[in-house]
Amino acid sequence: MSLKKRKQPNPVDANYAHIQALVTRYFQLIVSRQFAEAERELERIKQKMQKTDWNRGYFRALYGMYLSRKSSSDDYAFFSRLDLSDKVALHAYRKEFLDQMGNGLHADFDRGYFSAWADCMRILTRMDIPSPQNGKTNEAEKIETLRSDKSQATMGNFLQKS
Repeated sequence: MSLKKRKQPNPVDANYAHIQALVTRYFQLIVSRQFAEAERELERIKQKMQKTDWNRGYFRALYGMYLSRKSSSDDYAFFSRLDLSDKVALHAYRKEFLDQMGNGLHADFDRGYFSAWADCMRILTRMDIPSPQNGKTNEAEKIETLRSDKSQATMGNFLQKS
């Protein structure tokens, strides 16, 4: 009679899976601009992480994403310029971040940082995010509506009459 050894659940693996679930939820929250809940989720992530250089880099990237998304006026921030609906570009960015993460020349902090960005790109590709062009066409329709309203004086109407 042989007894098979049952694999005991690894608490580190369980903690990692829990953190990944929190991180996924965090990305969903910052994309949908729910900053108060995203901040609470970020605090939960921080409490669950061990204090390593990799995790510090990972957390710093998450926090930077939060700040960048919250203040969308920064034209130089990567997140502000990112088209969240362009799956091909997101896959390319993910590949680049994974390459940087695997580069042994980077310190653990940097590799953790790139790992967070790679995870972000992975989650974003799985989300159904509408194209930002929809907002632009609505704006054009509003301008056209103003032009068609004859009682509304516009610069175009003024110039045509001159």
